[in-house]
Amino acid sequence: MKDVGAVIVTYNSGAEIGSCLDAALAHVAEVAVVDNGSTDGTLEEVRKRPQVKLIVNSQNRGFAAAVNQGFSLLSTRLVLLLNPDAELLTGVEFLAKACGRPGTGAAAGKLVDAAGKPQTGFMVRRLPTPVALSFEVLGLNRIWPGNPVNRRYRELDADPDEARDVEQPAGAFLMVRRDVWLSAGGFDERFHPLWFEDVDFCKRLQDKGLRVYYEPAAVARHSGGHSVGRISRESRVICWYASLLKYSSKHFSLSGLFLVDSAIVLGSMLRMLVESVSQRNLRPFKIYRNVIRLAVVQMMTCRCRETRSMPVPARY
Repeated sequence: MKDVGAVIVTYNSGAEIGSCLDAALAHVAEVAVVDNGSTDGTLEEVRKRPQVKLIVNSQNRGFAAAVNQGFSLLSTRLVLLLNPDAELLTGVEFLAKACGRPGTGAAAGKLVDAAGKPQTGFMVRRLPTPVALSFEVLGLNRIWPGNPVNRRYRELDADPDEARDVEQPAGAFLMVRRDVWLSAGGFDERFHPLWFEDVDFCKRLQDKGLRVYYEPAAVARHSGGHSVGRISRESRVICWYASLLKYSSKHFSLSGLFLVDSAIVLGSMLRMLVESVSQRNLRPFKIYRNVIRLAVVQMMTCRCRETRSMPVPARY
């Protein structure tokens, strides 16, 4: 489509980017790739397609910053955010039409795995609440995935073939109106290197009174996690919790923040013990000690905010 462009962020995506680009080029007018310091064959694969606009970062600037860079390269009215491990199986006209609905700022399609099964629980979720994130960090959603909080958060009971307004689709396959993107200021680059930047963006859209639409007629095959798997486990854990804490600090009340922080501390202590026993080493202590430190610092910061916001007693 002539009024649609695509932004793809790569990081050691050489095995996936070729099929992603070929499918995207067949359906959109412009494609921009922003590479975050790949050391494999990603750049060589991208350069085989000279029509693709390319930015090469010398280091990993983070997903949010790279998406913002890519967006600036495009001139189209609509922009599709697409992961390098997502391959379009349909055209994008369904998403473009959805973005034209009154009051709609963005639209997402259906993500399926290699067997064609919808990626329920990932492709569409509700915006996280303090309780939902507390269940997540305490491990309750892993131990009891069918609990009511998790079923609501991950929309496990939703029909993947029903078009509807949603709260938080995955940024792996998300179309955004250019004017909406610019008015919202794009992705918040403080979510570095990744996680929760798309959640934060969807939250800000809805705070502006804009809707996000899910259109299952648009489909992409998505393998998932190819870049994350190349990051050390310690870095993954720390980055995920740090981004979760940023989101919580930005959007939750002080009581909600305290609930999440407390759950992180308790959950980290439990994981520290269980993983140390199962792995027969003390490495989990080092990892979760740093997570606990992050949560405690935020608790103290929130307490200071609360103290400063308390009214000063009158003097007579």
